[in-house]
Amino acid sequence: MGAAEDSVVKKESWLNQVEIWFSKVERDVIARGIFTSVKDLARKLRRYINAYSANAKPIQWKYSDPTRRIRSNVVSATGH
Repeated sequence: MGAAEDSVVKKESWLNQVEIWFSKVERDVIARGIFTSVKDLARKLRRYINAYSANAKPIQWKYSDPTRRIRSNVVSATGH
């Protein structure tokens, strides 16, 4: 599998969604926080998760420039 095909696989993976979630938590809670204890960190994380879950929406993927899409000429055995 070449580099272009590998990129497509990563973008279509559910694991990418998990990476996005942890990135948001790190930016929104951990990087900006001052924590007096592990218990304080846990409390603030739980508060963030609860607030995020109350208004959660699926991430919408879209490309505004079709010329930048990754294309592959390789056809797999399954046709995908």
